[in-house]
Amino acid sequence: MVAIRMARAGGKKSPYYNVVVCNSRSPRDGRFIEHLGVYDPTRTPVEVRFNDERVAYWLSKGAQPSDTVGELLNRRKKAAAAAAATK
Repeated sequence: MVAIRMARAGGKKSPYYNVVVCNSRSPRDGRFIEHLGVYDPTRTPVEVRFNDERVAYWLSKGAQPSDTVGELLNRRKKAAAAAAATK
């Protein structure tokens, strides 16, 4: 099964995560198929960047997002909907 999840990078006590597509049996920081974005919780405000086209492609192919990545995707959808509603 293909999963969309985070791979940890950065140093001790300064986490930085790459959002990647990988085989669900691969280790957390192991091989991946494609890099989709970045999540940096140490910045203010928190940095979340995704390649939306590629995320939509992988979701259409049946990739399963992890709980955390799914939550980040939902937050982006809500923020985009709120921005569109204010226009």
